[in-house]
Amino acid sequence: MTRPTLQQSHGPAYTRIYALGAARGANAVPNDDLVGPINSSDEWIQQRTGIITRARAGADVSALDLATEAAKEAIARSGVAPELIDLVIVATISNVQQTPSMAAVVADRVGANPAAAYDSNAACAGYAYAVAQADALIRTGGAHYALVIGAEKLSDVVDPTDRSISFLLGDGAGAAVIGPSDTPGIARTVWGSDGSKAGAVGMNGTLTEFRDGTAEWPTLRQEGQTVFRWAVWDMAKVAKQALDAAGVTSADLAAFIPHQANMRIIDEFAKQLKLPESVVIARDIATTGNTSAASIPLATHRLLEEHPELSGGLALQIGFGAGLVFGAQVVVLP
Repeated sequence: MTRPTLQQSHGPAYTRIYALGAARGANAVPNDDLVGPINSSDEWIQQRTGIITRARAGADVSALDLATEAAKEAIARSGVAPELIDLVIVATISNVQQTPSMAAVVADRVGANPAAAYDSNAACAGYAYAVAQADALIRTGGAHYALVIGAEKLSDVVDPTDRSISFLLGDGAGAAVIGPSDTPGIARTVWGSDGSKAGAVGMNGTLTEFRDGTAEWPTLRQEGQTVFRWAVWDMAKVAKQALDAAGVTSADLAAFIPHQANMRIIDEFAKQLKLPESVVIARDIATTGNTSAASIPLATHRLLEEHPELSGGLALQIGFGAGLVFGAQVVVLP
């Protein structure tokens, strides 16, 4: 008996980002509101991180709510009917309800049922990971249009007395609609991880330890100097690899959009990459804070609002964080 030939799907040759949406926590929290429990000062925080204030959501607003708001804006701006979206990926580390996935609920809220939907945990690299997955799935015929969201309510997983990371974190969500393109719009992603440094950034306990009374509610912690050195030296190499993978140089870029971890890291990044003055650098961290998986789309959204002339230009975006995981790609700005 002759075995029938298996059919494999094929999609469009290229993809691009159609539009972006954003939602930030409604409360602007200045440094002075946080310095007491960590015995610090506004001057120290600004000098170390570049943060003046950070966006945080109220107790009645969840990461899911922020994701939904950002998604609705992205869909409206994209011109793609929500029922045509057949893939929803939410990058998050702060979904406090382990199941169902945030993505499945967002898909229903925005009218994208019965889209394939799942959450992805790659921390601060989550958005870059999700873009890579959406790009690949569309080009192989696994989806037609994708909704990619980075959504975090990090104020739910922060200890206000922790001096290593608490003052960095904010709440928000950024979303992108991705679909087929006649020309290349998303270059190959350079991504990976280094689990040997997993202890440098992460939760200080497990939910089972909390349940058993042997640990407090798990919150984020980091080894600041370890993360700084890794981000500046190792991630600069990854950024250069992403440029090579895209077949471009730093001089071809219109914008550089790194994960908004720390202003000092961003500044050192720019030096390492020898970015020309013509490249606009995202510095959303100053008033939004570090929003992990949401930081790149939020920074991109704000950059395009302030510099609409960047639309159609090339942007290098790179995420890096807990795990330690990283992902970088060059994209055409919507």
